[in-house]
Amino acid sequence: MVDFKIEVVVLPVADVDRAKEFYHRIGFREDVDCSGPNGFRVVHFTPPGSAASIIIGSGVTDAEPGSAQGVHMIVDDIVAARAHLAARGVEVSEVYHDAGGVFHHAGATDRVAGPHPDRQSYGSFVSFSDPDGNVFHLQEVTERRPGRVGNVVYGSVAEVEKALREAAAAHGVHEKELGHYDEEWPSWYAAYMAKAAGLES
Repeated sequence: MVDFKIEVVVLPVADVDRAKEFYHRIGFREDVDCSGPNGFRVVHFTPPGSAASIIIGSGVTDAEPGSAQGVHMIVDDIVAARAHLAARGVEVSEVYHDAGGVFHHAGATDRVAGPHPDRQSYGSFVSFSDPDGNVFHLQEVTERRPGRVGNVVYGSVAEVEKALREAAAAHGVHEKELGHYDEEWPSWYAAYMAKAAGLES
């Protein structure tokens, strides 16, 4: 099977510079700001920790500005993520969950205030809009369902260091059990770190 990886979501905006300031403010990394003839412009941003990116610009889409209504981003702490946005002046909803407990309905239908009562993975949300009205939803995921994760992503150098130190400690126990030096330690580390991050082997 060929991999089909979502790489970019193109968001329709009316004012590229206004949108650019917004995405800078909330902490997205600017990768490209490229202009061409006849007002064509491409501005590429990547949210922190994301394998997919967004593009805003002029001449990149015929969609009506603000018409993107279902972009979801995953966070591991919905309360902290909401606080991050609010601290940067974003008008963001309160944390909510859906009455059905699976996925939120459109708009505010069956929206219940507060995180999922069991803080169930995939069950808590917040929403916010960019200046054009493109709507984003944050969804809290703390434990992936089997088969969903296909790669390991660390959010910072500190997270990589922590994962390596944990693997080193566990590998030390492994070598004691073996009774000798493990020449295949890179493979052992890789498998251990991938499993710890929820990657299916």
